Amino acid sequence: MKYTEYDTIDFLSDEFFIQWVKNPDKNTRHFWEKWVQQHPEKRDMVLEAASIIRSVKYANSPEFSDEMYVDVFETIVKAGNQSCRKESKSWFTFYPLKNIAAIFLFGFCGWIVHFHMIVGIEPEIPVILEENTVFRSVPLGKRSVITLADSSRVFLNSGSEMEYPKAFSQGDRWVRLKGEAFFEVRRNGSSFSVFAKNTEIKVLGTSFNVKEENKDLSIALVSGKVQVNDQKGNQVRLNPSEMLAIKEDGKFSKTGFDSLEVTGWKDRILVFRSATFGEVKRKIENWYGVEVNLAGKVAETWKYSGIYKEETLENVLRGIFITSGMQFNIENKKVTLFTPK
Repeated sequence: MKYTEYDTIDFLSDEFFIQWVKNPDKNTRHFWEKWVQQHPEKRDMVLEAASIIRSVKYANSPEFSDEMYVDVFETIVKAGNQSCRKESKSWFTFYPLKNIAAIFLFGFCGWIVHFHMIVGIEPEIPVILEENTVFRSVPLGKRSVITLADSSRVFLNSGSEMEYPKAFSQGDRWVRLKGEAFFEVRRNGSSFSVFAKNTEIKVLGTSFNVKEENKDLSIALVSGKVQVNDQKGNQVRLNPSEMLAIKEDGKFSKTGFDSLEVTGWKDRILVFRSATFGEVKRKIENWYGVEVNLAGKVAETWKYSGIYKEETLENVLRGIFITSGMQFNIENKKVTLFTPK
């Protein structure tokens, strides 16, 4: 069976995987880090399995060797595969033994934790992310600038997350993004990949914006060239001033874009272009880290256009809503809008 076909129990019974988690060496580390990078859809499953394996390793814990670990679960998994081929009137018909293996594993881990809590031994906290990767997140209302190992710069927007290596090895440069970021990639002869929503954005020396919004993805190219590879095998190349929009269903379109509206956020410029009330609300909440509530109704045709640079929340609210005949109240992190009666 290929690793791409594995589920959590399969990883738990794979000796090569267990070796990487418990006693990583150069070969296992290189293989699994590259494999997870190439199969981001399996990352959560890999981390879950690794966390379970690490959770049974405690100080002074009952000895349970890798060989014993693999033998137990290989036996269970094989038995489950064989039993699935046979009909039975017992309750195993309704609960495949592969699921029972998972129950057994969690029960075993629970027993280990319980045992050490009783005797007062403090368990070792499992490390979820690889030791040579960095995870950064930005809270709502904040923005951050990150300089990578190759001197490339990443502007990480409010409410966004990014994972990247501490050091790039063998010309392999990559980051994994959730949210929105603007990239200024330093040219050094090797490609640079951004992974977002099962899509790879591959570049050399380039500046571009990547944004996840709801379940859609957009890539706006300011300079250089970009190649976008999606999960279905499609490849699209972008030229400067072109933007690729990818919908949840995989459909995509290529258009031009307003550079100030799309990338102005990195220079702390808040831009509204014929924005609906819902769009204005979302931008204000993300920009200032507040909650916006409406007491009343606004017309469905309501639109607003405006540009603000490094303005306070109160000034922006005044500029948007007072001119529309609306009032507002700010209390802690909550904004309430009132429409005229």
